[in-house]
Amino acid sequence: MPIPDFQSLFLPMLELLSDGKPHQVQGLITALADRFKLSEVERAELLPSGKDRRFNNRVGWARTHLKKAGLIEYVQSGVYHLSERGRAVLSERPAKIDLHFLDRYEEHREFRRPKPRIESNGSSDSPPLDQTPRELLERSHETLRNSLAQELLDRVRKASPTFFEQLVVDLLIKMGYGGSRHDAGERIGRSGDGGVDGVIKEDKLGLDVIYVQAKRWQNTVGRPDVQAFAGSLEGHRAKKGVFITTSRFSDDAKEYVSRIEKRIVLLDGEQLSGLMIDHDIGVTVEDTYVIRRIDSDYFAEE
Repeated sequence: MPIPDFQSLFLPMLELLSDGKPHQVQGLITALADRFKLSEVERAELLPSGKDRRFNNRVGWARTHLKKAGLIEYVQSGVYHLSERGRAVLSERPAKIDLHFLDRYEEHREFRRPKPRIESNGSSDSPPLDQTPRELLERSHETLRNSLAQELLDRVRKASPTFFEQLVVDLLIKMGYGGSRHDAGERIGRSGDGGVDGVIKEDKLGLDVIYVQAKRWQNTVGRPDVQAFAGSLEGHRAKKGVFITTSRFSDDAKEYVSRIEKRIVLLDGEQLSGLMIDHDIGVTVEDTYVIRRIDSDYFAEE
């Protein structure tokens, strides 16, 4: 039978996870392929790029949308289980689950909303009719990036304190701070409260220093935490600081740092995962698409 589209996989995937057990991604792929009675040829069919199997890719996108809607939850690397919300959906006995169904949840609507938002004259489930192929390509790239950023953040939140410490050091070094990796690694360590902190060089010569604090938290970081961080700069003889969190900062905290003399940069979870992507921390290039245009100089005749 034809390879099902990714929306057709939503309900079967939830039903497979309804046993309450954690399931590995590869096991889900095999079980879904068996359920749709796909042949070996269909299971092995590749995307045009030749770097991923078409069915595996569609299972991956089905998993992403269900997770964004909060119907399934990430347990650990490559392992998922059904959430309470997902169990509630199955209790409704829906005949079909598609993108429109998942849009009942704000988290899913936010995921599907382009950033920056591009208004469409078409329906919410169809590509905008007034966009050029280049605009559609860039919109697709933005969707892929948003999905990757969220998965990165999920993994960082579940990582060990030691791994989180290494991640912060790696990112700062890639961004040009901290001097050498050995130097930065010695100056940044675990704080014992779910985060890391320390003082690093602002440049390789160490002409100035920056106090760094990173919190692997779920809750919003408020003004009291940021104010305490600002006070800590004095004890470290630092005038500049970077406060990193895997969650978010309150408006009050942002307003506070905007009016104090010390220079403090607040990096929330969304910005952290974005910087990880930009500096190739925890990610790797899967595909590269080259867009060519006419070389006018070549056709210029004397």
